[in-house]
Amino acid sequence: MTPTLLQVLGRTTSINVRKVLWTCAEIGLEFDHVEWGIGGLSLQSPQFLALNPNALVPVVIDGEFVLRESNTICRYLAARHRRADLLPEDAAARARVEQWMDWQATELNTSYRYAFLALVRKMPSHTDAASIEASAASWNRYMTILDSALQASGPYITGDRFSLADIVLGLSTHRWFSTPIDRPALAAVTEYYERLSSRPAFGRVARADLP
Repeated sequence: MTPTLLQVLGRTTSINVRKVLWTCAEIGLEFDHVEWGIGGLSLQSPQFLALNPNALVPVVIDGEFVLRESNTICRYLAARHRRADLLPEDAAARARVEQWMDWQATELNTSYRYAFLALVRKMPSHTDAASIEASAASWNRYMTILDSALQASGPYITGDRFSLADIVLGLSTHRWFSTPIDRPALAAVTEYYERLSSRPAFGRVARADLP
């Protein structure tokens, strides 16, 4: 019997879905991507809520196993396919990767949310000028933290080797460069972005039309 392909559910416009798509590409996985959340595929449908009651993407279905939360999915896929280069087996090295993944999800993403929804998504609920300015300033502050870390770490955020941390941070960096805000000149971040841009998998998920 032919094994069932991994299914990735979620719209490509979501940065969290693109984390998973990039991880799949780095591993070389064959998968079936369903653009859930577009057209008639509602996140509020009973079918989707049975998979994720939070009504958020992405969700992956790997045979009988269903998993949500983007960073968790990325870690699962790397471990499932024994990609210790992306997620080290050594406890300290793994914790360093996960530290940056968690920082991206909790600190960096939170900082830019208002500005991004206002300036890129053009959400009617996000039009307050002071809130946009504060969000952009916070975003720049966290990108400055990333710049300092890259100056100390080398080519990638945890050192010489590309990892899952670079996938999640790389997409946030792409979003930073793609959003119309005033940005400080951060040389290490710029070099990092150029380095990531040379990876074939990056080009598939971080196109100019997908901030």
